[in-house]
Amino acid sequence: QVQLVESGGGLVQPGGSLRLSCAASGRRFVFSTMNWYRQAPGKQRELVAAITSGGITNYPDSVKGRFTISRDNARSTVYLQMNNLKPEDTAVYLCSARSADFRLEYWGQGTQVTVSS
Repeated sequence: QVQLVESGGGLVQPGGSLRLSCAASGRRFVFSTMNWYRQAPGKQRELVAAITSGGITNYPDSVKGRFTISRDNARSTVYLQMNNLKPEDTAVYLCSARSADFRLEYWGQGTQVTVSS
C-alpha cells in the first residue's frame, strides 16, 4: 500500500515562499507522473504542477513563473517550491502520484497553505 505524506504548509505573508514536500512512506516506489493539486473552499480542485518521470514539467498560467515542481526518484519524493505567494494561492495542497504503469493514482492527505498579512 502506497501512502503519500505532504509537509511544508503553513501561514505566509504575501510575497513570501514555501516549499512543500510529498514523500511515499515505506520502501522506494517507482512512479510515473507526480502532481500537485490545490483545493480552496467552494472551488474545484485545480492542478498546479505536474512532472513526468523524465522531468518534463507543466504549470497552469496562474502559477507559471512562481511555482517549481521537482522530484527525487531515489526518495520517491516530489517537491513544490512556491515563490511570490498571493492570497489567492490559499488552499489545501495535495500531491498525487501515478504508478509506473499509469493504472493507479495515489493521493496524499493534503497540507494547508494560507497566504495572508
